Amino acid sequence: MAIEWYLVLSALLFGIGFAGVMIRRNPVVILLCLELMLSAGALAFLAFSRMLGNQDAQVMVLIVLVVAACEVVVGLGLVVAMFRRRLPLNVDEMKELEG
Repeated sequence: MAIEWYLVLSALLFGIGFAGVMIRRNPVVILLCLELMLSAGALAFLAFSRMLGNQDAQVMVLIVLVVAACEVVVGLGLVVAMFRRRLPLNVDEMKELEG
């Protein structure tokens, strides 16, 4: 397969994730869309790694996956803490999280 197909798929996934972050107000859905955007970036890294024939970008993809896992842990921890305190789970209504 040509690299263009991988990049088109990556751009499509990134666009869907970006639209989800901008449109949705549920923090769990926003986290899911952020994961989709990170996966799209990782796919683009892998496509360029395959095109160039080296393994350097695969290390970067591993780092992206670690960052994504850390984001899930922190984000879901915040969502659970908000749910326990009976705070609204709408990102527009989160006034108590202001510093």
